[in-house]
This record gives sequence, C-alpha cells and structure tokens, in this order.
Amino acid sequence: MASSTTLQKAIDLVTKATEEDRNKNYAEALRLYEHGVEHFLHAIKYEAQGEKAKDSIRAKCLQYLDRAEKLKEYLKKGRKKPIKEGESGNKDDKDKKSDSDSDGEDPEKKKLQNKLEGAIVIEKPKVKWSDVAGLDAAKEALKEAVILPIKFPHLFTGKRIPWKGILLFGPPGTGKSYLAKAVATEANNSTFFSVSSSDLMSKWLGESEKLVKNLFELARQHKPSIIFIDEIDSMCSTRSDNENDSVRRIKTEFLVQMQGVGNDTDGILVLGATNIPWVLDSAIRRRFEKRIYIPLPEAHARLVMFKIHLGNTTHTLTEQDLKVLAGKTDGYSGADISIVVRDALMEPVRKVQTATHFKRVTGPSPTDKETICDDLLLPCSPGDEGATEMSWMDVPSDKLYEPPVTMRDMLKSLSRTKPTVNEEDLIKLRKFTEDFGQEG
Repeated sequence: MASSTTLQKAIDLVTKATEEDRNKNYAEALRLYEHGVEHFLHAIKYEAQGEKAKDSIRAKCLQYLDRAEKLKEYLKKGRKKPIKEGESGNKDDKDKKSDSDSDGEDPEKKKLQNKLEGAIVIEKPKVKWSDVAGLDAAKEALKEAVILPIKFPHLFTGKRIPWKGILLFGPPGTGKSYLAKAVATEANNSTFFSVSSSDLMSKWLGESEKLVKNLFELARQHKPSIIFIDEIDSMCSTRSDNENDSVRRIKTEFLVQMQGVGNDTDGILVLGATNIPWVLDSAIRRRFEKRIYIPLPEAHARLVMFKIHLGNTTHTLTEQDLKVLAGKTDGYSGADISIVVRDALMEPVRKVQTATHFKRVTGPSPTDKETICDDLLLPCSPGDEGATEMSWMDVPSDKLYEPPVTMRDMLKSLSRTKPTVNEEDLIKLRKFTEDFGQEG
C-alpha cells in the first residue's frame, strides 16, 4: 500500500509538471519535476520490488531530470534563449533567485546530491515517543537536541547550543534504530536522512569522500536536519597503519565534516547507532558529544513491551500473568520479546490447523465485530460437549471463532525462544559505558 502511494504521488507530480511545462509555466514545472523525482528515488530505495521495476523508474528519473536541467538553464539565462517557442511565466525572477545557489553547482556535484536524496525519509515511520518503552534518558537527550531547539529557538542562544552528535550504543535489539524512527516521526520540521554504508561507499576512487561531503552539504541546505547512520562502526572504526587508503580518506572526511575548520554544523544533528562502540575511532567518539547506553529492558519496560506487542489481539492474559512473563524474560532484548509474542500469537493458528474437532460458540462475527453470531466454530478437544469431528478445511471462512492467546501459549513460546545477547558482550558494553558513556 505504501509503495503504490509513494509511486502514485510521484506519477501525479510529474503529470502536473508536464502540464505546467506545456502551459509554459516553467518555474512551477521545474519545482514539480524535482519533487516528483525525489518521490521516485524514495520508491527505488525503500519500496520498488525487483531490478526491472527499479531500472524502469531510474530511466524515467533520468528523463525528468534532463528536462528539469533544461528548464533550470533557461530560467537562469532569463529570456535570452527560449526552450522551444514559448516564454516563461511571471515567476522567472523569483525562481531564478531561489535557484541561484544550485545553478552554480557543477554537474558531478549535482549527480552525487541526486544520488543521496534517496536517503531523505519522506514517509514518516509513524513511531511515537510513547511507542518506545523505557529509555527515558535517551528520549530526553533526543528531545533536547531535536524537538526543543525548533519549538523554542530563543532558549538556544549564546553559549547554550543544542547537541551536534549523539551516539546510541547497546546490545542488538534494544531499540536504537526504533528510537531513530521516533525522532523521524516527531521532528516534523526537520529533514531526516537515513544513511547506511552502501549510500556512501563507491567503487570509484575519490567518490566515497565526495559523497560524505555532499551528504553534509545537502543537510545544510535542508536544515534543520538529522543525519542518522545505523551501524556506524562499519564506516568509522579505529584508524590503523595497514588499512586501505580509501577507507582512511572516508573517515578523515567524516571527521572534517562533523567538526572541521570552515564547516558550519548549526542546525545539523548526527545520530549514530552501534552494537560495538569499542571499535570506533577515538576522534569519532569525541565528536559524538552524548554517548548514551541503551541497555536491555528492565522488568517494567518488558511488561510494557508485552502489552505493545499483544496489541488488540484476543487473549486471556491478566496483569499478573504479564508481570510473571516480564519476570521470566530477564536478559531478553526488546527484539527477543517481540519474537516471543509473535510466536505465541501463532499458537491459535496452529490449534486451528491441528484440530480434529470443533464446537459451536457465540461471539462477534469475524467480518463485522458489531454483529453477534451463535453459529461460530471453535477448535476443541474430542471430549468437549458439543464437539463435532471436522478439520479446518470444512470450516467456512466467516464462521471460525478466533481462539484467544493464553498464558500457556506464552510459556510454550518462551521455552522455545532463547535470548540473543551474551554476557561477554554485556561486560564490554558496561566497561565502555563506565569509561565514555552515560546510561539511557
């Protein structure tokens, strides 16, 4: 659904752009072409299925970008050289002025920036602060760095400046990337760049560091902006004498862009996430002013997670049952708890598959929850009163009563699912927190 929506929006935008182009409103057409291409790039990166579809969208993007370049060139020169036979609209001077910064760019720079625009998160992930269980210190630090400076700019004047770099570190599955999604959703007026090493690495000599430089230039153009780099250790590990020269240059460019002479970092927050912070270069570590440890969830946070993951699924679990489950999952990460609950939610489906007998019950209709039916079928044991021998193949699709998730299902799932975090990694993370970080 999301894919078709983004692609459809892109198609609508370029359709309008073509109309404006035909009507000789070139400034408006240019704006719509650029906006449409931005949506196409988002669809390529996150949503397009298969290489054939991606190649088709890329070909269209090149077509629209080529037309946009011609329009930009025309608007830049004014009325000296008409594109076909018409004149441009009245918005020429205004748009010429607003485009003056980008017009002076060389084609190579523009190409690199177009490549990076796919990293801009257009569709918000719809994750709120309340969806993140616990991690209050981490949420407060992110609000200080992102939300408050935009809402109350007068508070952040003089020597009081917002944080420029925040590193989230901790065991896998504790919610580091999930927190970044919450930032992308809650920071309405900020541009959110979600970057991975594949966006910044190139096989061509010298292009990777140019991509890093252009990423920060793009962030300055769209500020206030947030650059989120997941698994930052893959790009910024400790420098050594025997490492590849191109990798060293990328790290150096990163250091210069984050806090270098002549580089303006106002309005830009670099947000990094890693599971192995001890491999980060010391200079990179220094540039992340706040280093926040995202630990394994406490009992209270685990209780909230069970409730979030159960959602509105039919179940018979009481508050006391959930507290027992929270106590039994000490050492589990948020992702582990999610897997425990998802496996337990499949138990009613398995009951339906393996059932040999069903009985009639009264309950809300599967197709319309407002309607109460008295002929619904529920899987049961052969000895139950009213049990009829039949398989799930004989049950009409609109007559199956959804079996609720029980405490037994949860305990069965828990016995099968083991935690993914080992004690050795936790010791290293606690040591790093004591030396360089703060608790989240």
